[in-house]
Amino acid sequence: MIVRKIGILGGTFDPPHIGHLLIAQEVLEQCKLDEIWFMPANIPPHKKTDDVSSVNDRIKMVTKAIEGAERFVVSTVELERKGPSYTVDTLKDLKIKLPDVDFYFIIGADMIEQLHTWERIDELFEYVTFVGLQRPGYSQLSRYEGKMKLLTIPQVDISSSCIRERLKEGRSIRYLVPEAVRLFIEERELYGTSASVRNR
Repeated sequence: MIVRKIGILGGTFDPPHIGHLLIAQEVLEQCKLDEIWFMPANIPPHKKTDDVSSVNDRIKMVTKAIEGAERFVVSTVELERKGPSYTVDTLKDLKIKLPDVDFYFIIGADMIEQLHTWERIDELFEYVTFVGLQRPGYSQLSRYEGKMKLLTIPQVDISSSCIRERLKEGRSIRYLVPEAVRLFIEERELYGTSASVRNR
């Protein structure tokens, strides 16, 4: 049996930006994975529903962001689930459906020391290998330290919330997101985008 190795990069992707793409590429190469799945979240347990753009808009933005990258895939698994989405339930279902796949779940430095607070975290370790992204200023200490791969990748200080804030302020996001994503945001007038930021 040939075992495939697939990395999962979860999040709201509201919007996706070049930092997400950099993370995906680095993990793909360093862990020698076959694919990276970008997995937009449905209703993150820690967010209010009205804080998140529509499902269709987020899927379209991620699709545009990874266009041309053959080993990057959009997964709608979590979006097809009903109600609040927990990683453990998603990965349990995936392992049942795809027993010949080893899954690698990518988490940021801020999440490494908070893993013990995740829903049914000990069960989750049965379904997935965690890939933790090290970052200056964050502790990599975790009770699960020996159970995850820790990677160092180039740092790009960009966040989706920062991009949304820039747009509300009428500032350009050129080069912070893939050009196709920027044009889609302007076309749909997402995040309070106005004509004043067009073509910047």
